[in-house]
Amino acid sequence: MKQHKKLERLLLFSEVAQSLSFTLAAEKLGISRGYLSAQIKKLEAEMGVALFIRSTRSVRLTSVGERMMSGMDKIRLAVIELERSAEKEGQGIAGVIKITAPALFTNRYLLDITSKFNQLHPAVSFSIDCSYINHDLNRNDIDLAFRSTVTPPLNMIAKTLIHYKHVICASSEYFIRHGKPKTANELTSHQCIRGQDDNKWSINNDVIPVSGWLKINNTLMLKQLALSGEGIIRVPSYFVDQELEVGTLEPIFENQSMSENQIQMIYPQLLEQSKRLQTFIKFTIEYFSDLKL
Repeated sequence: MKQHKKLERLLLFSEVAQSLSFTLAAEKLGISRGYLSAQIKKLEAEMGVALFIRSTRSVRLTSVGERMMSGMDKIRLAVIELERSAEKEGQGIAGVIKITAPALFTNRYLLDITSKFNQLHPAVSFSIDCSYINHDLNRNDIDLAFRSTVTPPLNMIAKTLIHYKHVICASSEYFIRHGKPKTANELTSHQCIRGQDDNKWSINNDVIPVSGWLKINNTLMLKQLALSGEGIIRVPSYFVDQELEVGTLEPIFENQSMSENQIQMIYPQLLEQSKRLQTFIKFTIEYFSDLKL
């Protein structure tokens, strides 16, 4: 068997093993399911072992397949490391920076950071995965992550960018119509609009059940609804700091105890980083230093 075909089939195996679905793997790779299945069967025949247990409803790895998957993880990491090490300083500040970050942080800060950086370095573009998935940066082709955590991974470099708490707030229009709660327990009689699974709010070590006319899994929309006087929201302080400063939203229970959180910038410990990534990391740290949060 030619080495390049063997490597191709091993990489195809890795994609199927990760998703445990021939259909999803084929879609991700941009090839037909039939071709993918045929290549995996050839790999199994050439190795003389079964790598998958197939049924009409599921695909599972055999014990041999699990051992092979562990080995392929090392190969995938080596490929990512090779790609990263190839982007050396002599190539200048150009190319794509791949980032994963929460939606709220992206909306409040990251879009501004990347826009300003692009103005300074027009040859750099960005690809942002706007989600709350904790991607493994050693295995995924992502350069750095922004995460809300006080315990970043020990095998990563982490830079604390901001400290924040959650704030409970609403518009003056809402408080004029419904009154301003003076104690946390009074929230039970107010319109607390919130996320899908956000049925209790922690305030001063108390857990208060809350309810309201709307649940929605989009915090951007929650802020807009609060600005329109539709209810009380509980969101990260950095997400509404501008509205609180100008008074379009008013906080309540400011003196109550709220747990502190952090936004960390996290990236792999690499011997060599591309010049664009080094420059972007430095730019981001300086951006938050200048804000004096």
